[in-house]
Amino acid sequence: MIDVEIGPRLLAARRDAGLTVRSLAAEIGVSAALISQIETGRTQPSVTTLYALVDRLGISLDWLTGLSPDKPQAGGPVEPDLSGTAPVRTATAHPVLRIADGVRWELVSSPADGAAEAVLVTYEPGAASSPSGEPATHPGVESAFLIDGALTLLLDSEEFDLSAGDSLVFDSRRPHRYLNRSGETARGIWMTTSASHLS
Repeated sequence: MIDVEIGPRLLAARRDAGLTVRSLAAEIGVSAALISQIETGRTQPSVTTLYALVDRLGISLDWLTGLSPDKPQAGGPVEPDLSGTAPVRTATAHPVLRIADGVRWELVSSPADGAAEAVLVTYEPGAASSPSGEPATHPGVESAFLIDGALTLLLDSEEFDLSAGDSLVFDSRRPHRYLNRSGETARGIWMTTSASHLS
C-alpha cells in the first residue's frame, strides 16, 4: 500500500482553478483554516469535505492519488489505453488515502485501469464519514458490500444497520452518511459510477 499525500495536489488544483483559500472554503461551506491545513498536510478532510473539494475543483480520484498523471479534461473521460498496463497490481501498489476520523480508502481499481472504480473502505470503531454530521451527496450510483464488522447507513431520514455480508445500492444524490458504532473495524468494497466520488 502506498500512503498518498493529497494536500499538494489539492493546492495545485485550487490554484489552477483560480480560487483563493477563502473563496474555495466559502463555496464548499468550511473554514479557510481547514482548507489551509488540508493543503499543508496538517489535517485530513472528512469524506464529505473531500467530496466537496473533488466536485468543486473538477478533479478525479485517479489524479488525486497519482494513478493518472493528467487532470480530467472537459468533455468527460477518455477511453484508457491498456496496452502497457500490467494485469495485476500487487497489494503494496494500491494507493491509500487516510481520511479524517478513522476512515481509510484503498484504491483497488479505477477507470485509469479501464475497470470499474472499486475501493476497499475501512471504518475504525467510532469512525464516521462526516464527524460534523453533515451528509454527503454526489452524482452517480453508490454500491457496496460489507466484508467485516458492522456499519450504520443514514440515508435521507432512514437508518440501516449493516452486518458482514450485507450490501447496499442507492442514488448517491440522496443525502447519506456512514457511522461505525461498534467496537470492531468495518471493511467493505465500495463501487461507484463516477471516478471522482467515493464514500
